[in-house]
Amino acid sequence: MSSRTQVRPSPRRLPDFLGVGQPRTATSWLDTVLRGHVGLPRDVKEIDFFVKNYARGIAWYANYFTECDPNLPAGEICPSYLGSNEARERIAMHLPNCRIICTFRDPVQVLFSFWKLARRNAWTNADFESYTPAGWQTGGKGLAGWRATFGHDNVLALIYDDLETDPQSYLDRVCTFIGIKPIAISGSAIARQKVNSFERMPRSHARARKGRKLRDWLQRGEHYGAINLLTRAGFWRLCFDGGPAFPVLDSATEARIRKRLLPSIEALEKALDRDLTRWKSIPDQRDHAAAGS
Repeated sequence: MSSRTQVRPSPRRLPDFLGVGQPRTATSWLDTVLRGHVGLPRDVKEIDFFVKNYARGIAWYANYFTECDPNLPAGEICPSYLGSNEARERIAMHLPNCRIICTFRDPVQVLFSFWKLARRNAWTNADFESYTPAGWQTGGKGLAGWRATFGHDNVLALIYDDLETDPQSYLDRVCTFIGIKPIAISGSAIARQKVNSFERMPRSHARARKGRKLRDWLQRGEHYGAINLLTRAGFWRLCFDGGPAFPVLDSATEARIRKRLLPSIEALEKALDRDLTRWKSIPDQRDHAAAGS
């Protein structure tokens, strides 16, 4: 039995903040940058308690934070929480004073990136245009729900575009929000590093499926040390990489999907009170506008 399943005595420590996603919006980057400056679960980024592991009990979840520095805020970055109303209700019950970080990105880019992840993990063999994961949410409705539950001032909404433009300012907003000193990253490699990004399909769909099942089994058993050891040994690259490069998103497909997602983009635009015209324009219109600027 993993030592993590043996609940330690009180005092019980639970998160002061949660990064709830969207997926594919640099949540892994944020976890990497914050480590050592806040309390985060050891050896793993996403405990996914409020969606997948709730039946294990709040004491099981608290066990992941017992080693966190009591002088620093503790948190978890788990992008599966954003689109789950059930997760939000559970978080509100157990962590009513929690600060919530919501991160958003052009939904076409998010969906394309998530499709690549799905192909990499052998969750699907579908082409991009026909792939829409269950429960997919582009943001506006989800953000409104988090604000209504936790209060507008306790929910920080961030845009991936701002991270690409100025990583230091983006991170400064996070640090101020969760109550820690600024983390200087300007000029460092991490400022522009793409964490958890990939450009190639698996060499074999069958091998990727077996690798994913093994990784899922290890995660269920909380064998995170073994997962990290296999990462360092290059085992997961053998499972999930080495095939042909992912195709570039062609403009015609992008235009069709962008049109389909337009109502959701406009809902997020309204929720953020921010101009998201670039997310709404089809590729040839956007390129023409850029050329004329």
